[in-house]
Amino acid sequence: MKHILPTIVIAQFLCTSLWFAGNAVLPELAASLQLPASYLGHLTSAVQIGFIVGTLIFAMLTIADKFSPSKVFLISALIASIFNGMMALQSMEAWQLLLYRFGTGFFLAGIYPVGMKIAADYFEKGLGQSLGFLVGALVLGTAFPHLVRSVTDAFPWEFAIYATSILAVLGGLLIYFLIPDGPFRTPATKFNPSAFFKVFQVKNFRHAAFGYFGHMWELYAFWAFVPVILIAISGNQELDISFWSFLIIAVGGISCALGGIISKVVPPKKIAFTALALSATCCLLSPLVLNIPNPSIVLIFLLIWGLAVTADSPMFSTLVAKNAPSASKGTSLTIVNSLGFGITILSIQLLNFMARSIPTPYLFLILALGPLLGLIATARIKTQH
Repeated sequence: MKHILPTIVIAQFLCTSLWFAGNAVLPELAASLQLPASYLGHLTSAVQIGFIVGTLIFAMLTIADKFSPSKVFLISALIASIFNGMMALQSMEAWQLLLYRFGTGFFLAGIYPVGMKIAADYFEKGLGQSLGFLVGALVLGTAFPHLVRSVTDAFPWEFAIYATSILAVLGGLLIYFLIPDGPFRTPATKFNPSAFFKVFQVKNFRHAAFGYFGHMWELYAFWAFVPVILIAISGNQELDISFWSFLIIAVGGISCALGGIISKVVPPKKIAFTALALSATCCLLSPLVLNIPNPSIVLIFLLIWGLAVTADSPMFSTLVAKNAPSASKGTSLTIVNSLGFGITILSIQLLNFMARSIPTPYLFLILALGPLLGLIATARIKTQH
């Protein structure tokens, strides 16, 4: 049993490196396909839309509950890696790029929420700590393509694409061969589309989900626009945009893991509430700090924001999993992920639109809306004794 959690964490890290692979090579893709700067929002949204459609289908068909989660994870990792690799094809049109990112996002629906389902099937006790490490792996995986691009800057940009696809295949194989179905798994024996709607009748589940939605309004929009912030503050100074993008996103993996460890003695609700309050504060302070002419101060602020913006994610996943019906736990996690990522598209595209007329330092005030509403929902969760 000791190998279970480390294996799931490593596999999740390897597979979720597909998420921002396109963002990491966007300058080269933009030059190759003659894309405008606003394409960053479209590229990110294509993955999110694919993930939403995938999670909706996975949820409606209760795939994560009807079939072996390890097999679902492997098949999804293989197909997602193929779609990711297609970005390196020659003579590609802009619409094809969006299609490939959509396909990658679609099959990430069989990786991220299914990975949480596998963890929940093994760790009924200490689920907060397990999901803390698991979501931390997602954060590191999301950041990893930026690091790959930074250290392989002398190589063709396609190298980063091939590397992330190969790593995803490896992650899928690790789960399939080393992680059998968990002891707390309750397979769904019948097709039950009503589970999609019934889970929200549980009050604690609903409040936890709404807290998560507020968190998601901010999270991916912040991640997607980190390079934009870094370009704006760099001025005439040379700044390794890829490396700092990796660092600011990846540092959130530490807060996820720490939050998971702390959850053994501090209720997940309290950790989630505190993290939401901190990230809301960062949103509200962003116009002041991003206007400071000293890049070092801004970088420290962004690292703090990177820590705060992710710490609540595994706590909300824990609260959702604990308050979901046992026979539809996988479906419930998938539903919440699907709706949460739908919200990310709205916030990403809103920032994309606002960036045309509003200076970068003032863009991120609107992101505070999510954490503030999330705080209200989180406060309504009744702690179980």
